[in-house]
Amino acid sequence: MPSEGHTRAAIIRVLLEQGPITATAIGERLGLAPAGVRRHLDALIESGEARAGRSASWQQKGRGRPAKQYQLTAAGRGRLGHAYDDLAGAAMRQLRELGGDSAIMDFARKRVGTIVAGIDKLARHTPDATRDKADEIAEAFSDAGFAASTRVVGAGVQICQHHCPVSHVAEEFPELCTAELEAFRELLGTHVQRLATIANGDCVCTTHVPLLMPDPGIPTSTRKKATAQPAVASPLDSGRSAE
Repeated sequence: MPSEGHTRAAIIRVLLEQGPITATAIGERLGLAPAGVRRHLDALIESGEARAGRSASWQQKGRGRPAKQYQLTAAGRGRLGHAYDDLAGAAMRQLRELGGDSAIMDFARKRVGTIVAGIDKLARHTPDATRDKADEIAEAFSDAGFAASTRVVGAGVQICQHHCPVSHVAEEFPELCTAELEAFRELLGTHVQRLATIANGDCVCTTHVPLLMPDPGIPTSTRKKATAQPAVASPLDSGRSAE
């Protein structure tokens, strides 16, 4: 029988990798009763490490009151550790003094290049190929500690980074986020849109990738924009759990 601490840690891990997620879904993934999961979620909410909000209309299945979905707060992710943040920040500031903003951007691009090394550019744009390439990118970022996943939403696929091991540094040096977006665009060969970032206080970094290429014969000003649903489409509250 797992200890309370191990159970809490497992729930936190699911919130990190899958949030926003319902208590029922967490229980199914971990083989736990929903009531027991809610008890841990309530404790995390009380400590400020998690928060809850109602599912958006496009996420709701069936009738009835939308179920609550839970996710970690910035404080909750902070408990997972941000090793060497102070040292990294000091090094970046020194790099800026010596080489200016261009040196920071060069460093950020090289860092992302290391993460996606070995991933080829998308050769042919089809919905399946784009989804597969997004999955490949997410897997590479997961290996680098970003707990990344993908989800199909509307006319696109979203690359979701549920954790950012450099978020505290990226708050001061947004070039780190900019370089990631550039890499996504280069590998996917299409325009991508950043919907949210952990460095800006959001609970997940979300990047929308259209599954269909725009018709080059249609002027840009008249093209219909693909629907880009954010990973969390409804305001979150801090109330105790109750599905």
